[in-house]
Amino acid sequence: MGDMSNSDFYAKNQRNEGSHAAGFGCTVMELRSLMELRGAEAKHKLQEDYGEVEGLCKRLKTSPTEGLAGVQTDLDKRKEIFGKNLIPPKKPKTFLQLVWEALQDVTLIILEIAAIISLGLSFYHPPGESSGQVCGAAAGGVEDEGESEAGWIEGAAILLSVVCVVLVTAFNDWSKEKQFRGLQSRIEQEQKFQVVRGSQVIQLPVADIVVGDIAQIKYGDLLPADGVLIQGNDLKIDESSLTGESDHVKKSADKDPMLLSGTHVMEGSGRMVVTAVGVNSQTGIIFTLLGASTEEEEKKEKKEGAVEDGHQNTDCSHPPIHPIATIATDGAAGINAPGSASLINGKMQDGNLENNQIKVKKQDGAAAMEMQPLKSAEGGEADEKEKKKVSAPKKEKSVLQGKLTKLAVQIGKAGLIMSAITVIILVLYFCIDNFVMNKRPWKQECTPIYVQYFVKFFIIGVTVLVVAVPEGLPLAVTISLAYSVKKMMKDNNLVRHLDACETMGNATAICSDKTGTLTTNRMTAVQCYVGDVHYKKIPDPGVLPPKSLDLLYYAISLNSAYTSKILPPDKDGSLPKQVGNKTECGLLGLVLELKRDYQTIRNQIPEEKLYKVYTFNSVRKSMSTVIKLPDGSFRMYSKGASEIILKKCNQILNEVGEPRAFRPRDKDEMVKKVIEPMACDGLRTICVAYRDFPRNPEPNWDDENNILNDLTAICIVGIEDPVRPEVPDAIQKCQRAGITVRMVTGDNINTARAIAIKCGIIHPGEDFLCIDGKEFNRRIRNEKGEVEQERIDKVWPKLRVLARSSPTDKHTLVKGIIDSTMVDQRQVVAVTGDGTNDGPALKKADVGFAMGIAGTDVAKEASDIILTDDNFSSIVKAVMWGRNVYDSISKFLQFQLTVNVVAVIVAFTGACITQDSPLKAVQMLWVNLIMDTFASLALATEPPTESLLRRKPYGRNKPLISSTMTKNILGHAVYQLV
Repeated sequence: MGDMSNSDFYAKNQRNEGSHAAGFGCTVMELRSLMELRGAEAKHKLQEDYGEVEGLCKRLKTSPTEGLAGVQTDLDKRKEIFGKNLIPPKKPKTFLQLVWEALQDVTLIILEIAAIISLGLSFYHPPGESSGQVCGAAAGGVEDEGESEAGWIEGAAILLSVVCVVLVTAFNDWSKEKQFRGLQSRIEQEQKFQVVRGSQVIQLPVADIVVGDIAQIKYGDLLPADGVLIQGNDLKIDESSLTGESDHVKKSADKDPMLLSGTHVMEGSGRMVVTAVGVNSQTGIIFTLLGASTEEEEKKEKKEGAVEDGHQNTDCSHPPIHPIATIATDGAAGINAPGSASLINGKMQDGNLENNQIKVKKQDGAAAMEMQPLKSAEGGEADEKEKKKVSAPKKEKSVLQGKLTKLAVQIGKAGLIMSAITVIILVLYFCIDNFVMNKRPWKQECTPIYVQYFVKFFIIGVTVLVVAVPEGLPLAVTISLAYSVKKMMKDNNLVRHLDACETMGNATAICSDKTGTLTTNRMTAVQCYVGDVHYKKIPDPGVLPPKSLDLLYYAISLNSAYTSKILPPDKDGSLPKQVGNKTECGLLGLVLELKRDYQTIRNQIPEEKLYKVYTFNSVRKSMSTVIKLPDGSFRMYSKGASEIILKKCNQILNEVGEPRAFRPRDKDEMVKKVIEPMACDGLRTICVAYRDFPRNPEPNWDDENNILNDLTAICIVGIEDPVRPEVPDAIQKCQRAGITVRMVTGDNINTARAIAIKCGIIHPGEDFLCIDGKEFNRRIRNEKGEVEQERIDKVWPKLRVLARSSPTDKHTLVKGIIDSTMVDQRQVVAVTGDGTNDGPALKKADVGFAMGIAGTDVAKEASDIILTDDNFSSIVKAVMWGRNVYDSISKFLQFQLTVNVVAVIVAFTGACITQDSPLKAVQMLWVNLIMDTFASLALATEPPTESLLRRKPYGRNKPLISSTMTKNILGHAVYQLV
């Protein structure tokens, strides 16, 4: 497969075994066989052979806490012995292969055959001087000696023009492929992973990860290599991409520590030691096997003549660009990637996993053995795969593709009819003129002459067909899309699926996240409520009760991901850098403002000493951390959305830092006097609380409902996330362009409304809906709790803000808008998302935008376009480029069809009147070739202008050729004819 064959990989691995991995305590194959085990079996093997994870780290010469030293010679040695973290890509098609594919075009084959016959016959001269008189030199025949001798030129010229068409097509396909590869490498560089090297947590490109690295994993990650868990908090993995099992698998260092590349982290966090990379990882093994099997399959297919042309397809849909290690993900993330498999580091790979898994089973015993570990524990994998195969529908054609296909069929039919009529008229006229009017007999020696005439008529007919069909159209579409995609990168849009670019031009609705897209995603604590006092700005630490201050200090420092931190600014005078979760950074900023240092506590209580962590997820909407106090009792710190945490509090710290009762009526008062005013200022409110547990009996930590209750509130913090300065203008442009912007956020309704007003999504006094998830579900579901389309149709046209929404609500809204039939045009919906749970909504949308900075790998995998700057105004640029593609193709069509109509009419009328086309086949082919190629280039690469945003979207049902264009085409055609 790719640049190296299977045997090369294995041979290389075997060679390395000899020296027992050159000083490392284990070989590639030993690590590979370790990674093939699961659960208790893996744990046992790890204990017996390696002496737990610590022993494995020792053998790999790495530290579980400090990671590798990062010395270049050591890293190079590891790459040499254990392999690099990349899978060699499939070889691109050679130029000659592309030429051969271009030659498969039916019209070109007809022309080639006709030209060869014409060429052969031009050298045949019938015997006798008077063959002209005997055979009847019909009009349009061989008129004089000079032309008779030059008869071969036409056939040769047609062949030459065919060669030119083929070369141009092949060259364009080749450059298209090259661009896709360029896009791939760009996506590849985008993907980074958090690794500990020399005690520092750094972001490293996935391809640079080596065996022995200590990787930090967190919610939403896609694992780039195989590894063994050192320490984990509440870790759940979606392994459906490898096993087909959609249930999330719980991972822990003492029960099932095996983590596999290509699987998704759906909950929790942790640290793992990397044990296998690239072709030796579990995903890599599959690809290595698939390499051999797909090549064999291809050979078989070629023999059967069933080779499908993957590069000349005019629909340009979905090149297999998937930046991260996934094979086919489904299950709880709801993400289905039919027909595409991708690699750890984003190299381009075709092939559908289901087919390939079945192909692998046809391989020899060794391959079957290799595949064994990838089966799920319960078996029944093949059935699962079969089911998935049926349930993976092909993505429907994009709007433009559908219209182009329809148009091409219509033009093809018209051209075929015109060319057939031309040939029939020419043949009939010739026969009637010669054999009826002049009563000439059909003589045997004249047969080649007559055949030559008929071939000539046939060539004229085929030429009329060739001219009628705009072959330049797919070329124009490809050039236009590829050019736009390249330019869109400069506008911070990384397009993963080509047709998404053009679909954006038709967008009628955008459902946008708030945090990070409409706002700067730089959280700052600006207000707080501590010790019964509401401070409108962060107070001096001396004013606050010392007990409350200490609890707050510990609660924020320990109960946040240790990967969240505030670093000094890059440049003098700029703001400190926020790394990790931005809300947590806002709270850590509050600790720093209160003149304390969170790092001191974290050093005292490192991550592995935390007793239990309940990580944040969309169901809990809170995060809690349990620590063991010196006297053996336990303390739990919690933080989360204020309404949710306050419901679970039955005490609150008073003005001296002592707990007092917190009754339901106090809660209502708190909401009215503290939370709502903060929310109306556009602040996100976070409540920080704690709870103490006795040493005996130890609580049942798995009984979450009882654990996360009876809390004592410490304080409420108001965090501001300012609106990006360019967003109000961008939203105004969208509204002018006929696109409705809706905000879908997990924030509280008052905060969401305040931000929506600042952004210009809603204006005071307008009749629009701002509702939360609960109210939304109440309105759209019937008594049985089922979603009804008629009910959604009553809500979505006026809905502008959906607050406190769950990922399911987002998906329901998107699906409801897309499926709605209450408006003439079907709505084309774009959605932005950053979380793992946004996967289903991003997949369902016509165009899914994932955040390049804040987005999880799972969200990026489900998206069509990645916003590299997480900025809403980049979406507006995508709309502009999409409309530009549409307009470029319309311009090209108008230009091409005008010339086509003229050429066809000239050829047709000429043939009917003079029995010969005024335009020779060669002339028409040259006109067609030059016109197609240069016009495609010129018209497809026009840059977009702001004026494109001053009109409404075209929508799905508007024909490609509008009435104005039809008038223009016919008007120009008449002018040119005259």
